[in-house]
This record gives sequence, structure tokens and C-alpha cells, in this order.
Amino acid sequence: MTDEHESADAVAPPPEDQLAFDVADFPGGIHAALEAVLMVVDEPVSVMALASAIEQPAADVEAALRELEDGYAAQQRGFTLRQVGGGWRMYSRHEYAPVVERFVLDGQQARLTQASLETLAVIAYRQPVSRQRVAAVRGVNVDGVIRTLLSRGLIEELGHDEESTAILYGTTSYFLERLGLSDLDDLPALAPYLPEVDLLDEIAEGGRS
Repeated sequence: MTDEHESADAVAPPPEDQLAFDVADFPGGIHAALEAVLMVVDEPVSVMALASAIEQPAADVEAALRELEDGYAAQQRGFTLRQVGGGWRMYSRHEYAPVVERFVLDGQQARLTQASLETLAVIAYRQPVSRQRVAAVRGVNVDGVIRTLLSRGLIEELGHDEESTAILYGTTSYFLERLGLSDLDDLPALAPYLPEVDLLDEIAEGGRS
């Protein structure tokens, strides 16, 4: 009986009060605690989730995040902290993209084709948009490209057109995350990348007539 009790005691979890902590006890305080959490996440984390993780008020957490973001910029660090897609995450600074790409991808990046990029641009700027309207702009069948973008999580179905019942597509939060954007309003000006898109409505109307 004694051995059994000793074995059970050995594997029992510590009392709950022993798991509690106060970030004020850590040398780096709230800022270092946030850095520690952000270093292990692979997607943006909300202020509320971070506040819960380090047991601090959300207002204090948001203020600390802003201070970290400003501090990294002032120190010209190779990484930065961004608010993207409703949360916060560490990113390499865009100036060092060529270095990171060479190291991580080693020349074997599975890039999107030009057709995929053009299709993604049309969807991003004109969403929600149907497959037929995208095809009208590009002048080619886009079924295969749409499947590729769906499989990569860059676009998603947003419902159906009330008149034609065609599936409508739009970009995902992953799309915003990959581009380092907070929302679609942060997309760059369209004209330099896809001049024909200004004629989309006219073309689409012609395709439906």
C-alpha cells in the first residue's frame, strides 16, 4: 500500500496555486512575457488571448504591444510585430525578404503561376465575385486556378449570387496574413498591377447579356 501511495504522489500534478505567476516577477515584465508567447505562435493572436495567457488587463497588453512594435522599428531589428487579421504576430521585416527567402526556401519555392496571381488579384479587388466574372476579365477558363487557390487557403466561398446562383468567392484571413495586411482596405492601388480591372463591370455585364 505504501509503494502505491508513493507512486501516486510522484505523478500527481502540482497544486493549482503553484501554477500561478505574476509577470511582474519576471525580469522583463509584461513586454518580455508577450515576446515569449509570440515567439511560439504560428498565426496572429488576439489581444484578449494574449491578456488571458499572461493574466494581464487587455488595455495594458495592447499598450505593451504598441510599445514593442515601436521599439523594434526604432532599433531597426530584423523582425517586427504587426497587427494582422485581427491579431498580433512576429514577422521578418520586409527589407530582409530576399535573405529569408533564400534561407528558408533554398530556391525551391512552389510559387503561384502568373495565371493564379492574376486570378487572385481579380478576386481580391472585386470580391465577392463569381467564377464566370473572373473568367470574363481574364478571357480564359479559370476552373483549375480557382481550385488551386482554394486548396492553398487563399480564397473561400462566400455564398451564392441571388440572380445566377453562381458561387461567389473572396479572399481569406490567411491571404491577409500572408500579405501582412490588417484588412482589404490596406491593399495597394490596383492600376499598376491590373489595368483592365476598371473594365470589369462592363465586361461582366456583356457576359451576362
